[in-house]
Amino acid sequence: MKSREDLLTQARQAINQRNFIGAHKACVMLIQHYGDDAHAYFLLGIVHIELGHINKAIRLLQKSISLARRPRTFVYLAKSYALKGDMLSVLEAAGEAPVEQLDRSLDLDTLGGALSRVGDHTRARPYLEKALGLSADNPAFYYNYAVSCKCAGDFEAARRSFERAIALKPDYYQAHFALSDLAAGQCGDARIAQLCALQDTLRDHVEAGLHLGHALAKEYEAQGDYGAAFAALEQAKARKRKQFAGAGARFQALFDYLEKPAAPRHFNRTGVTSDRPIFVVGMPRSGTTLVERILSSHSEVGSAGEIEDFGVAVKELCKTSSNQVLDLATLTAAEAINPAHLGERYLERTSYLCPNNARVVDKLPFNFFYIGLIRQAFPNARIVCMMRHPMDTCMGNYRQLFSVNSPYYAYAYDLREIGLFYQRFAGLMQALAAQHSDHVRLQSYEALVTQPESEVQDLLNFCNLSWQPQCLQVEKNPAPVSTASKVQVREPINTRSIGRWKHYAPYTPDLQQLLTSDE
Repeated sequence: MKSREDLLTQARQAINQRNFIGAHKACVMLIQHYGDDAHAYFLLGIVHIELGHINKAIRLLQKSISLARRPRTFVYLAKSYALKGDMLSVLEAAGEAPVEQLDRSLDLDTLGGALSRVGDHTRARPYLEKALGLSADNPAFYYNYAVSCKCAGDFEAARRSFERAIALKPDYYQAHFALSDLAAGQCGDARIAQLCALQDTLRDHVEAGLHLGHALAKEYEAQGDYGAAFAALEQAKARKRKQFAGAGARFQALFDYLEKPAAPRHFNRTGVTSDRPIFVVGMPRSGTTLVERILSSHSEVGSAGEIEDFGVAVKELCKTSSNQVLDLATLTAAEAINPAHLGERYLERTSYLCPNNARVVDKLPFNFFYIGLIRQAFPNARIVCMMRHPMDTCMGNYRQLFSVNSPYYAYAYDLREIGLFYQRFAGLMQALAAQHSDHVRLQSYEALVTQPESEVQDLLNFCNLSWQPQCLQVEKNPAPVSTASKVQVREPINTRSIGRWKHYAPYTPDLQQLLTSDE
């Protein structure tokens, strides 16, 4: 029988070789012969993170911690919670792994990445900086640091770090896209040639093609060549959309359910009286981040960012077996939820957010699917739904590279699917706003940016907030931004994005016809 140390070495080597079956066997053998072992449970947790079995990984890491409270174990527990979108648990785990107690660069980068993933870029930065100090030749560390800098508004540090990542790893396609997204047009034709050459080299890699195609579109846009930009997007998305075959039908089924009279709208049951959460919803790229910045500039309001806590609370209470947070089975099961229990669970999950603010903005665009449930759980809450010109919204979705494997954005790889999604979204929001006119505000993006003072006053009144002039100065809001609007919202409110879709008018006749067919 091998010694305990030999089995641990065997498991570590197997993990490094991505031989997860071998690693699992070695750890189980160790526990069977030598008893519970903190290191073995830790390695089993790592194996299950790699396999995508996150709940199992959490249980194994917690078992390891019960045997030995090592900061390193809390690092990977934080990573696991970040993968589930559980910000509170990430912060609690990170608190057990202070930066001064970690001396492995990978552990530091992992915890920094977990904090960045849940939007805490301020706390992430010391971990990421120390990781770079220990391993200055790791391109992934530069990339992760650059992403955090970009979200915090330090664009020059972000640019330098993206460039350093690419210098160390020339085919680092994620860094290439991030650099073009941040600073397109600075290198002109040379940059386009570089991206085209890399695209050819990685032609068989679907995800690389998606990133590089979006990077090229940014560069072509900077040159005013919108035909080439559109062609780059079409080519990049063509193969990726096959991965989400059937997504359109699944979304249509959600809308069908929500539009039926039998959908969950049982307001005879009492929720919680709190008006602390302000929900900002809408299609992505419709101005939700702008409204979040306006509201969170108010002295009474903090920003939670794009948190998934309401949907996760619904999922927890429904206990449906599906892997996705949002699906038809879960929405159907939610009809039986006690609204008070849902409201209390949401407040419990978000109690740590913005403790010095009476109100907090929850800005997850897709929370519009839960408006009926939000109204039950929080009958006094205010819900702001952004409405933007259909073509600007749809082209904004098509031009944006969202989280590539998220089911939320599965519609965004095909223009027709985007158009159909928008039509159903707009119809549902009109109906809900009419039904709940005192609590659901349809906010026009165009009106907001062309008449900011009067619109912001009306918006604050709707949210039962006093007028404060700093709400007009979103560019002075220092809070980090993790959304696709992270660059734009550092600027004063402006009208430059109105009508941007017209650059693509010659290439989108079918989408234009679809969106005007029912007018």
